[in-house]
Amino acid sequence: MSDADVADFSRLRRHKADALTILAVAVLYYATARLGLLQQLVRGQVTPLWPPTGIAVAALLLFGARVWPGIAAGALVVNIFIGPTVPSVMAIVVGNTLAPVCSYLLLTRAGFRNDLDRLQDALSLVFLGALVPTLISATMGSSTLVLSGALPAGGFWPTWSVWWTGDAMGVLIVTPFLLVLRWARWPPAVGPLIWAEAAALATCALTVTYLVTNAGSSSLLFLVFPFLIWASFRFERAGAAPCALGVSTLAIVASGRMTGPFAHHDLLTNMVTLQAFNGTVSLTALLLTAVVTERNRTHEEIERLCGQLSDAVAQQTEGSRRAPPDA
Repeated sequence: MSDADVADFSRLRRHKADALTILAVAVLYYATARLGLLQQLVRGQVTPLWPPTGIAVAALLLFGARVWPGIAAGALVVNIFIGPTVPSVMAIVVGNTLAPVCSYLLLTRAGFRNDLDRLQDALSLVFLGALVPTLISATMGSSTLVLSGALPAGGFWPTWSVWWTGDAMGVLIVTPFLLVLRWARWPPAVGPLIWAEAAALATCALTVTYLVTNAGSSSLLFLVFPFLIWASFRFERAGAAPCALGVSTLAIVASGRMTGPFAHHDLLTNMVTLQAFNGTVSLTALLLTAVVTERNRTHEEIERLCGQLSDAVAQQTEGSRRAPPDA
């Protein structure tokens, strides 16, 4: 086989792998979109949790910009059945594709690392990955629904708040979870006591969150934060990301049912409350985990350097003992 044939074969394999990756992204986008639509609050298509945006940002970070057609294809298949019109669907698809692509470009420009082990990475994901770029999809989508007549003009801001909340939450709670899964080892090399502690943490966090979001008031929402701190200090990224995902998901479900802190309020107020709560949950988990990880890494580096210094001093001392005395 000539060098040209080998190059063509390698190129074909690379294109095939890219096509399979794009297809997988489209399928995951569609599947998680159907799950997200179970919590729809506006016109059967606007939901306070939109996991596909988080999946799209994670896919772009892991595989690069070449997977954007999978995001567009998944968004098209989802929206083509819920309309309202073909031009409107195309505009919504453009917004849903541009938002994660802009997140990827901003994060790349900021030097984001997928390991999420630096404070800089946590801050970048919150602001450059989630809160800012999702303004694009929320604005384009809500404006399209109003201009097409699917929503009255007075419904723009409530719809916009739900749309922005859903996309931002998708990035804040789904993307970190997927990035953690990328490097997590299964089964983890931990003992039974660690497993017991992890089970106790998960049970307590989910139970308290369920109680305060279904039967409590907004003043009791702070009760979930000790568990996020527990997860961050004891399990770092592997514990904080799933804990934040579970807590935020329960809060989103409660907001859709309008129970607990979300009862007796209008849609816009509930979305502001939900965005503030979930944003604080994500900030706490991401920032605290990054600080703890940086501290532990610095401690390990100091121990390594002290060990090297100790070995060097020991070798120097041994050499001095063996050296012959001066004549």
